[in-house]
Amino acid sequence: MAGPLPLGDPAPADGRLPSDLAIDPAVPFSAYLHVPFCRVRCGYCDFNTYTSGELRGAKQEDYASTLITEIDLAKRVLADAGALRPMDTVFFGGGTPTLLPAGDLARMLGAATDAFGLVAGAEVTVEANPDTVTPAVARTLADAGVTRLSIGMQSAVPHVLAALDRTHRPENVTTAVAAAKDAGLAVSVDLIYGAPGESLGDWEASLDAALALESDHISAYALIIEDGTKLARQIRRGEVPTPDDDLQADMYELADARLAAAGFDWYEISNWSRTVEQRSRHNLAYWRGSDWWGFGPGAHSHVAGLRWWNVKHPAAYAQRLAAEESPAAGTERPDAESRTLERVLLLSRIREGIAVADLQQDKRARVAGLIADGLVDPAAAVRGRVQLTLRGRLLADAVVRELTD
Repeated sequence: MAGPLPLGDPAPADGRLPSDLAIDPAVPFSAYLHVPFCRVRCGYCDFNTYTSGELRGAKQEDYASTLITEIDLAKRVLADAGALRPMDTVFFGGGTPTLLPAGDLARMLGAATDAFGLVAGAEVTVEANPDTVTPAVARTLADAGVTRLSIGMQSAVPHVLAALDRTHRPENVTTAVAAAKDAGLAVSVDLIYGAPGESLGDWEASLDAALALESDHISAYALIIEDGTKLARQIRRGEVPTPDDDLQADMYELADARLAAAGFDWYEISNWSRTVEQRSRHNLAYWRGSDWWGFGPGAHSHVAGLRWWNVKHPAAYAQRLAAEESPAAGTERPDAESRTLERVLLLSRIREGIAVADLQQDKRARVAGLIADGLVDPAAAVRGRVQLTLRGRLLADAVVRELTD
């Protein structure tokens, strides 16, 4: 299970939004539906997920109905605030959403669509473990209105998968992608690099395997060791080595080069797509600061600068909703300084970058130094944008510190 929830102000039991919240109806609205179930816990994962032995009073078979109760709550809250808008994007994340029957996912999507509506051409994504995707599952999801499947490949090398505690067989990724494509779904595959014992050659083999799938989108994330995870404990005991930062940088550069050669273009530090249309619009909504409601235990929401987060455990989440109460555990409204820091942090990650004019006035002069250090594209800066170079992507945190400290 994930670490503790953030501190914040108490959330109202009825879920109502503050009366002084300035909600812009033109800002896109998204929905995130969290499915917190996993067959096994991967050693690196600190997401709010639960295996069957950890549910303690919650039942997977009841989950869809419980989450639909929160959808009904959200509809009332947003309607009362004058903020009811159709969804631009929907994302089922986890956990492993496809551990639930595809019909349950379809029912949740149908309830959200009935409550809020979908814009024309909306993006609807479901994350999936390769072992859980069959032709029947893919067809049911497509018939329900899902447009995109995000498949957790992570690696094509068995010993790397074992180091990550991933249980799927590499060949199942191929069958899952084929099933998704046959159902008419767009496909993204997710990779992780820098696992204990993974060589540059192993990583190259995984990239080759991912490219051979001919997907529309590839995400490649550096392994991060999170406190409280099994992997963190193994490293602390000296059982496995700490990830090598220099090797991870080499892996990132290799990924960028191989993906670019295959026709993919980076649009966010860890994400590449073949076309602009195949970018993950849902993730871009986060990076651009749009509004979204996060449904499910531990899910976070954001509307007009107000943030809130739900109680973590599925049993506590179900109990709140059964009592006709909001499942929100806390709420916050970041101050102007925090919002500026977050805006720079998020927008600097995407290809379009952040406008120089959006930086605090006393920080704008620092852009010249970042150009001199090879971290910011000089041509983009002339056009008034701070856009990261390849070296800048590798040192993005340093760029953000320079533009905010």
